[in-house]
Amino acid sequence: MNRTTSTRNQRNRRGPLASAGLHLTLLTAAAVAVFPPLWLLITSFKPKNDAFSTELVTNFTFANYRHVIADTQFLTWFGNSLVVVGITTAVGVFVAATTGYAVSRFRFPGMRPLMWLLLITQMFPVAVLIVPLYNLMASLGLLNQPAGLVVTYLTIAVPFCAWMMKGFFDTIPVEIDEAGRVDGLNPFGTFWRLVLPLARPGLAVTGFYTFVTAWAEVAYASAFMTGEENLTLAGGLQTFVNQYVNDWGSMTAAAVIIAVPAGLVFAFAQRHLVAGLTSGTTKG
Repeated sequence: MNRTTSTRNQRNRRGPLASAGLHLTLLTAAAVAVFPPLWLLITSFKPKNDAFSTELVTNFTFANYRHVIADTQFLTWFGNSLVVVGITTAVGVFVAATTGYAVSRFRFPGMRPLMWLLLITQMFPVAVLIVPLYNLMASLGLLNQPAGLVVTYLTIAVPFCAWMMKGFFDTIPVEIDEAGRVDGLNPFGTFWRLVLPLARPGLAVTGFYTFVTAWAEVAYASAFMTGEENLTLAGGLQTFVNQYVNDWGSMTAAAVIIAVPAGLVFAFAQRHLVAGLTSGTTKG
């Protein structure tokens, strides 16, 4: 037994060259990942004329941030995004959780086709869906309406999150449901009172994914919303750099501000993310 353990330790032990190569690779990957947002942050504090300069900040200024907040409709875009993202996240988490619980615990006709349908919806690229969704939203009178973006973002987030929540609910013992029924709870009461509190890591991942989907999406927000007063943050960013304007200073400053809420949400949910992602990969 000791000889086997010793042999395994020798196999797992890396040599100095292999260890140095591994650390160098990790450092290179970290630098590649960190460089774009870091350079974005640095550029946001440069004067507009120095936006493409390769030097670090020599004339530090908050002018870009003042211009974005005071001279544009950035705060309106921010409010529009909060409404869309808040509703999308709340509805998306609820629908994904209930759908995942239903397919995890119950057997009903059409369950397997339903799960395949949820999976297939993830295979279509955005470019293919914009035109049919635009025509559908136009026929329903949902263009330039937050509800139109909410419905669109739900079609993106819910299928993936429902699959993930099913995998997470599969890891929760069925005996908990049986105990709830013995105590007189109906299926929804069992789900809401007993099972859902145990699913917090999965809910955190679902909420974070839904939030990021709605917060960072650009294509649908640009196609379905027109007029600066109706834009969300993703659409508003394009007003700084387009065929008529080339204001990279304001663009980078706005991008930094937009990244702050996403960073705060990630910081709040990060302790649940690893547990939720690993649990969601369990085969049911």
